[in-house]
Amino acid sequence: MKKSRFLSSLVVVLTLAVALVGCANTTSSKPAESAKKEFKVGLVTDVGGLNDHSFNFLANKGLEKAVADLGVTKGVVESKQMTDYETNLTRFAQDKYNLVIAVGFLMQDAVEKVSKDYPDTKFMIIDSSITDRPNVASAMFKTEQCGYLAGVLAGMMEKTPGIPNALGKNTVGLVGGMKIPPVDDYIAGFIQGARSVDSDVHINLIYTNKFDDPALGKQTALSQIAGGADIIFPVAGGTGTGVIDAAKEKNVYAIGVDADQNYMAPDTVITSALKGMDVATYDIIKNTMDGNFKSGDVLFDLSNNGVGFASPTKVVPKDVVDKVNDAAKQIKDGKITVTNKMPAGF
Repeated sequence: MKKSRFLSSLVVVLTLAVALVGCANTTSSKPAESAKKEFKVGLVTDVGGLNDHSFNFLANKGLEKAVADLGVTKGVVESKQMTDYETNLTRFAQDKYNLVIAVGFLMQDAVEKVSKDYPDTKFMIIDSSITDRPNVASAMFKTEQCGYLAGVLAGMMEKTPGIPNALGKNTVGLVGGMKIPPVDDYIAGFIQGARSVDSDVHINLIYTNKFDDPALGKQTALSQIAGGADIIFPVAGGTGTGVIDAAKEKNVYAIGVDADQNYMAPDTVITSALKGMDVATYDIIKNTMDGNFKSGDVLFDLSNNGVGFASPTKVVPKDVVDKVNDAAKQIKDGKITVTNKMPAGF
C-alpha cells in the first residue's frame, strides 16, 4: 500500500516537472519568435515602381530575401509621383517600422526631413549620400566601374568585323533617365570604357527626363537606331524597357542596366551592367536586425562584388569577353582608375 502511494506521488511529481519544463520552453521561445516577427521593414519605391525591371525591382528582391531568410515583416508602397515620397516614408515611421528604405537619389530631401522628424527610426537610402544623420545608412555604388566594362564591350563590338546585325556606323546610343549622379555615373564610365578601345566611336546620348515612360524610351531608341546606333545602353529605369523593345524590333543590340535584363529579350540584350541593390538591401536589413546598423556611406564596387557585368551572350566574341574581363581585373588591381566625372562635351 505504501509502495503504491509512493509510486503515485512520484508520477505526480514527474508530471508537474515535465509540465513546468514545457511551460519554461514555451515562455522562452515566444519572445524570440515575437521579436523576429516584429522586425518591420518598409520599402518606398521611386516613381518607376516595382515593375521597372531595374532598381526598384532589385531593392524589393533584397527585401523579399530578407522576408524568406530572416523572417522580417515587410511593407511596400509604390510612389506615383515625387510629392509622395515624404508622405510614404512618414507613414512607415509613424507605424514604428524598424527600418525604412528609400529607393533612389530623388528621395534625398524627403529622407533628410523624415529622418530628422523620427530620430528613433532607422533609414536606408539607395544612391544618395547622407552622412550627417546617425539613423541613416546610404548604399552607394561605383557604377562608373561596371559602366566602363559595358563601354569596353560596346567599343570592342563596334570594332569587330562580321558581328551580325551591325549597322557599320561605329555608333552606340545612350539613353539616360534624368540627368542625376546615379545615371551619369554609369554614363561617364561607359564613355570612358568605349573610348579606351575605340577612340573614334560616335556616342549618341539623349536624356528622356523620365524613369517611368517605356513609350518615350522606345521612341528615343528608334531615333538613335535610325542614326546608326546598333548597341544601345539605357540608364533610365522603367523607361529603359522601351529602349530594349526598340532594339529588339529593329534587330540591333542593347545592354541591360542594374539587373541582368537578358530575360526581357534574350537575342537582344547581350550583357548587363549590374548593380547589387538586392545584395545591399539584404545586407543592411540583416545588419540592422543584428544590431550592427552603420550610418553614413556603405560602399559597393567591383572589389566587393557590389557592381559587375552579366555573362555576355554568344554573339559576343571570346576576345571581346576576354578584354572586358581583363579591364575588370585591372580596375580591381588599381591599374585602371575610372572617374564618375562626365567627359567634356556631354
